[in-house]
Amino acid sequence: MALFDGLSEDLSCLPEDAGHALLVGRVWLASDDGRAGPAIVAVRGDTLVDISRHVATMADLLERDDAAWLVREAPATEIGSLERILDNSQRQTPVTPYLLAPCDVQAIKACGVTFAVSLLERVIEEQAGGDLNRANALRQEIQSLIGGDLSRIKPGSEEALALKAELQARGGWSQYMEVGIGPDAEVFSKAQPLSAVGHGARVGLHPASQWNNPEPEIVLAVDAQGQVRGATLGNDVNLRDIEGRSALLLGKAKDNNASCSIGPFIRLFDEHFSIDDVRNAKVSLRIEGEDDDFVLEGESNMREISRDPLELVAQTHGAHHQYPDGFMLFLGTMFSPIQDRDGAGQGFTHHIGDRVTISTPRLGRLSNVVDRSDRLPPWTFGIRALLAHLGAR
Repeated sequence: MALFDGLSEDLSCLPEDAGHALLVGRVWLASDDGRAGPAIVAVRGDTLVDISRHVATMADLLERDDAAWLVREAPATEIGSLERILDNSQRQTPVTPYLLAPCDVQAIKACGVTFAVSLLERVIEEQAGGDLNRANALRQEIQSLIGGDLSRIKPGSEEALALKAELQARGGWSQYMEVGIGPDAEVFSKAQPLSAVGHGARVGLHPASQWNNPEPEIVLAVDAQGQVRGATLGNDVNLRDIEGRSALLLGKAKDNNASCSIGPFIRLFDEHFSIDDVRNAKVSLRIEGEDDDFVLEGESNMREISRDPLELVAQTHGAHHQYPDGFMLFLGTMFSPIQDRDGAGQGFTHHIGDRVTISTPRLGRLSNVVDRSDRLPPWTFGIRALLAHLGAR
């Protein structure tokens, strides 16, 4: 589609085949009558249009069989140029209209240790007790103890059970090994509905954390019946020292103000984009330091995931657990940065002001700047506020 040839820096956050993509999201709209709030939007060419007259929430849209028609053809109100709204979204103090996370009332769930590399790093965090200075030596010890290539082991298989027995006998078993190669995946609640931030917003680190990193992931948009309807990008911000002290601190390590970014848009599945594109994706990460010119790049190859994305959905939703408003599911990452930043053997940790960019060609690019959770605007727009907004609208 010629309209997207030679994308500007702002529009380059769209998928490489944006002309074919069904892209939906949410924006915050100002109002002169006190009805400011979120609207459901679709990308049409280089313009964003409001389709809220047809669907009140993103969860409603994902239940619709005619979602493609809503995106492409349904009567809608033009909000403005996509380029201007993307620019508004990336300012330190955003200007309306600006992008929000593309999900709303859905539960926000996440899968952990779904790649062999991240499994190894979780074990290191546990053994280090949150002390980043011990990580380098422990990495060598644990690799020697485990031996072989964990990525070749299918979780729950006889080979995995044999390795478990061997490691238990040698005192090397870990709770992270249990969910990494055992039959049951780790699925946890990452954030509350409506609490995720979107493209351009600042993501937050708990002020108590001194060892942390981004986690670039693909996020599935799943409806109330457990059917995957689309996908987007996400940053499951990880506080390695807090979770490393105790797995019982997972909630403190994961669910803080602005500790979860999702976006910029959900790409709906259609004839041009499917779960196979997710399976074959390569997710790239770039971190750029504001105060030290530090640059770190990495990549997650979804072909190396230990459990198929649909298996992770099935372990989340089923006869054992329903989600009447649907859910967003982070699939995990193989990216666990160990490049030294502040001193030899200390590995990587964030600095305030770092710019984190997560991208993959079929979903686009999600960009956020790192700040402290306690210095970011408090989260105030929850379910009651949404209900009041919809009632007034």
